[in-house]
Parts: sequence; C-alpha cells; structure tokens
Amino acid sequence: MQSTLDIMRAGGPIVLLLLMLSLGSVALIVVKALQLRGVASGDARRDAAMKTFVGGDHHAAMASLDGTAVPADRITRAAMQGLDAARPRTALVAELEWRGNAEISQMQRHIRLLELIAMISPLLGLLGTVLGMIQAFQELALAQGAANASLLAAGIWSALLTTAAGLIVAIPAAIAATLLSEKVDRAAVKIETGVGQLFTRFDGNG
Repeated sequence: MQSTLDIMRAGGPIVLLLLMLSLGSVALIVVKALQLRGVASGDARRDAAMKTFVGGDHHAAMASLDGTAVPADRITRAAMQGLDAARPRTALVAELEWRGNAEISQMQRHIRLLELIAMISPLLGLLGTVLGMIQAFQELALAQGAANASLLAAGIWSALLTTAAGLIVAIPAAIAATLLSEKVDRAAVKIETGVGQLFTRFDGNG
C-alpha cells in the first residue's frame, strides 16, 4: 500500500495544490454550515409576532423578534418598525428591499468560492494527468529498447492520480455549494414571505 506521502510525491505539486484546496474547502464548508444554521427557521415565531402586531401590541411583537439570528426575523421586525412609525409605504418597501438584499448577500458570501473550487479542481487534476502522461511517454522514448510495460504503467498510474485527486476535491465542494445555495434560497423566500404576510395582515386589519 502506498502511504499518503508517497502518493503526494507521485502526484507532484498539483496534488499538493489540490490538498491545499481541499483543506480550504472543508474549512469553508464548516464555517458556512455554522453561519447558515437555522436561517430558514422561525415560522411559528414570526406568525405569533404578526398576530400580536396586528392585534395592536406593537412593542411586544417587535420585542419577540429581538436578538434572533434569523434574517427573516430581522427584516420582519424592520417592517414592523416602519409600520409602527407610519412611514410611507414606498419608502419602507425600498428600505426593506435593500436590507433583504444585504442579508442575502451576507449569506451567499464565499459560496461562489466553493463553486470555483469545484470547477477548477478537476481541471487541475486533468492538467496533472496530461503533464504526467507527457513525462511517462518521454521516459518511454528515452528508454528505447529497454522499455517495458511496468515502466509505462508506473508513469500512467502517477499521471492518473491527479485526476482522481481533483475529483475527490471537487465532488464535496460541488455538493456543499449546492446545498448551501439552496438554504440561502429558502431563507430569501422566508424574508419575502414574512414581509408580504405582515403587510397583508396589517392592511386587512386596517
């Protein structure tokens, strides 16, 4: 069995680069997973707060959404503040829109980097394979009559190693980027839904 160090040596600098990308990808996945934990939750809390707000107890409704880490809670609370202050609806909607965009932008931060890692890792692996194959056939040509199948097989094995490494890095990064993006999309829907429900209930009550 080849040790990890032997495999890295066989793969050359591209495998080392892929290892660095892999470590960065794992760290990024952990950070984003912790950041986005629960961002699409809180439906019951917001529903109760809206009922309280429409019922006339604005202070209690806004207090119930204080201090949460859920973007939809923060935007809904901002909408309640605007309605409580009787701000013009056009100005309030515009403010809520940029606030919502800022929340979504913060949630999406670094996910594109994961997508980039997922895209370039197989290409780096393929580059390593091509370079390795070139080197293997050069050695085969230099060997001339002394060439044998084991010499070619060793070169091909080392070359294909980088492709496998590239895929090993790319697949988890691609899966994580997709799942994290889907969570951001759900959180964005919660933001829009929360504000829309609040306006509808408040206008209907008036």
